[in-house]
Amino acid sequence: MGLLSGLFRSSEILGIAEETLEFVLESSEATHPNEYMGFLRGTEASRLGLDRDGLVITDVLVIPGTSQNSVSATVKTNSIPNDTKALGSIHSHPNGVLRPSQADLATFTRGSVHVIIGAPYGRHDWQAFDSDGKPTTLHVIDVEVPDEDDFFHFTQEDIDEELKWN
Repeated sequence: MGLLSGLFRSSEILGIAEETLEFVLESSEATHPNEYMGFLRGTEASRLGLDRDGLVITDVLVIPGTSQNSVSATVKTNSIPNDTKALGSIHSHPNGVLRPSQADLATFTRGSVHVIIGAPYGRHDWQAFDSDGKPTTLHVIDVEVPDEDDFFHFTQEDIDEELKWN
């Protein structure tokens, strides 16, 4: 990726990878009756074999030390990484309600898409919202998610690329 293409990369969110959605549905169910919470990260669509500009949600970053109970999940804000790959948040509502609370809206400040997953955590038990808490469409995209081990393999070029955005 050249300098100019890096400076003008698209920030449009095309959707969420099907494998990522399945992961968060399963994680939410496993956490029940407590809330599940994480932060959404994306991968350039071109790196996933798509012939489009934009990002696909492929990763969920769960912050160590998140406290959870049946009505909330709280993250220490100083533990949240400040990176250019953060696209929004995701959390569950064990009561099944698929709309944001006032407390949820207060957390919708990082990123542009926020997902709420509700019990019983089936394929259609979720809704995406914009930063204002209005429902929005988030397409499910069938792509092969990069190997999780790739997260820990990086080169000096990768580091230089990240430093341009921070």
